[in-house]
Amino acid sequence: MRTTLTIDDAVISQVLQTTGRSSPLDAIRDALQSYLQQEKLKQVIAMRGKLDLQDNWRELRKLDTLETTKRK
Repeated sequence: MRTTLTIDDAVISQVLQTTGRSSPLDAIRDALQSYLQQEKLKQVIAMRGKLDLQDNWRELRKLDTLETTKRK
């Protein structure tokens, strides 16, 4: 999507310096991706203690192995 933004030169300079990019476009893309990743992490952390998860990966691994063996 094409978007026109007016961003303070000092902010762009900081983003360029922080991301290590030479292009403002690449720097802004990196900054936005980083921001989205942080927000998603906050959402996951907010769910802490709200989900009832069972630690049954060993059992699931056995079932998966049995199914794979049956197919062969």
